[in-house]
Amino acid sequence: MDLKIRRVVTGHDSNGKAIVLYDEIGKEVSQGRPGATACVVWTSEGWPVNNDGSEDESQRKTHTMLENGTVFRIVRFDPGVTPRNHRTDTIDYAVVMSGEIDMDIDGAVVHLKAGDVLVQRGTIHNWINNGTEPCVIAFSLIYAKSVEAGGKTLKANG
Repeated sequence: MDLKIRRVVTGHDSNGKAIVLYDEIGKEVSQGRPGATACVVWTSEGWPVNNDGSEDESQRKTHTMLENGTVFRIVRFDPGVTPRNHRTDTIDYAVVMSGEIDMDIDGAVVHLKAGDVLVQRGTIHNWINNGTEPCVIAFSLIYAKSVEAGGKTLKANG
């Protein structure tokens, strides 16, 4: 799982002076499915977010989303990544950092490339990398209520 993301996290010392708490290669790297490697950079829980303390919030165990919280992760999708059609109860802000990828949303395919941004609003989707190079995307996932459309509640799945 070769995904090396440098993360710099700031905080405060006991006198209230701004300091760097962490400056390292992210350690929370995992592979949820073949061809997709993720590094959790930071998480938060509750509202408003608490910026006190020096705990490493990347260590919090989370899946795709964190109920009543946020997850900031970087994902590398290798060519031929295993399909995973899914929906999350989140609003996702995504920036394609490198490479290219296709996003399939209910059969419609949108091609994204480095520099493109995406706001994903609880839609069912799948990431497809038919290229020859990995695609790296930064995601901020913010907990949201389940989508309601057509008189139905569309719950998270996949």
